[in-house]
Amino acid sequence: MSLLAITQGDPAGVGPEIVAKAFRDAPDDLRGSFVAGDVATLRRAAQAIARPGVPSLPVAQITTPAAALDAPPRCVPVLQLPGIPGPQPWGRVNAEAGRAAAHSVVWAARAALAGEVAGLVTAPLHKEALAAAGVDYPGHTELLQAEAAAHAGVPLAEMPVRMMLANDELRTVLVSIHVSLRAAIEAVTQTNVLQTLRITHAALSRSLGRRPRIAVAGLNPHAGEGGLFGREEVEHIAPAIAQARAEGIYADGPHPPDTVFMRARAGAFDVVVAMYHDQGLIPVKYLGVDKGVNVTLGLPLVRTSPDHGTAFDIAGQGLADADSLIEAVRMARKLSA
Repeated sequence: MSLLAITQGDPAGVGPEIVAKAFRDAPDDLRGSFVAGDVATLRRAAQAIARPGVPSLPVAQITTPAAALDAPPRCVPVLQLPGIPGPQPWGRVNAEAGRAAAHSVVWAARAALAGEVAGLVTAPLHKEALAAAGVDYPGHTELLQAEAAAHAGVPLAEMPVRMMLANDELRTVLVSIHVSLRAAIEAVTQTNVLQTLRITHAALSRSLGRRPRIAVAGLNPHAGEGGLFGREEVEHIAPAIAQARAEGIYADGPHPPDTVFMRARAGAFDVVVAMYHDQGLIPVKYLGVDKGVNVTLGLPLVRTSPDHGTAFDIAGQGLADADSLIEAVRMARKLSA
């Protein structure tokens, strides 16, 4: 069985709790997985989810990833990372929490790039805490991109990545990720849209075993109405689609963004390429954040994560739902097979 590393996430948020719940509630799915992080943080999380009448959840320190294969069901194997900060105050942004989260991600990414694990599943981190810790990247996707580029010895621009959010009903891939709306509009270029189509085609061809049917959303209302509501569709999006088709990619559009997601959900397409973050993520999250999985496309490693954040308002109360994390583990297992 292949090994999966699960990062602990921001220790001030719900990440450690949902990781503990996943090992408790889905032992078959979590077999062969381990946490890269801090033992004390996971033990505190196990206490946070404890309930009367429910057996306590053991947390075992392991010294090698392979030792996770010997862990009994409903036990959390944790590979203690040297130098990682321990438990942090619940529900508060702080630099030590951001440093702990980043440390866990970097270790897991390097292990995956070195072939020591088959993939990684990342629990939520907090972008403000990352910034407070002096991390130069705004989130998981950018941090992993930088690690992959450094490992390959290439400039960041030569390691293009894209975010895909998926559940059982809908997949969407984004042209831009964590940038301002103004910057996102500027990112709608023929080059970026074509690159997104190429990355989406390559990734889904592998996972689906066939050529994916890609719908492309417009940027403007009604996909621009032939240039009446904006020129991006005419000058950038449509030419990118034409070039993709010339390369054998099934790309269709640009479609009005207010209806294309419904058509994809009904089965007309396998995935929608969206022009910016909220355009693509709102439809998927509306269908239920408990089942959505974030997949990073374009990396030379498998990475998935739940599609929700750190939920500081309920951290430490044992209330957070682990379903999305469990789905992320299942997805990583499938992609790494």
